[in-house]
Amino acid sequence: MKPILYHNPRCSKSRQALALLTARGVEPEIVRYLDQPPDLPTLQAIAEALDEPIGAMVRPQEAAWKDAGERPEALQGDALLRFVVEHPKVLQRPILVVGRRARIGRPPERILEILPE
Repeated sequence: MKPILYHNPRCSKSRQALALLTARGVEPEIVRYLDQPPDLPTLQAIAEALDEPIGAMVRPQEAAWKDAGERPEALQGDALLRFVVEHPKVLQRPILVVGRRARIGRPPERILEILPE
C-alpha cells in the first residue's frame, strides 16, 4: 500500500517530512489537504490509525478556532473531526498514513516509525 502524506507545502515541517521520505526512496501519495480537505470518514480512519488522542490531530493556535468561536479542548471525538472538515487549516501537519498506521510528523522524523523496513 502506497503511503499517504497529508501535506502543506508552505509548512517547513511538512517539507522536511517529504524530504525524509524521498531520501529513503519513498514516493508517497501527496494530499494537499488545504486543496483537498479530507472528509469525516477519512479523518476517522486517520484518528483510529494514530497512536495519539484525537486532539493531537489539530493545531490549537490556528485563528480558525477563534474566528469560529470555538476552543479545541471543548470539542471531542467526531465533533472535533467535523470542525476539521469545515476548517482544514486546523489539521496538524504533516500526517503520514501507511496502511492501518499513522503518525503526525512533529518532529518530522516521527513518520519514519511506521515505514516498512
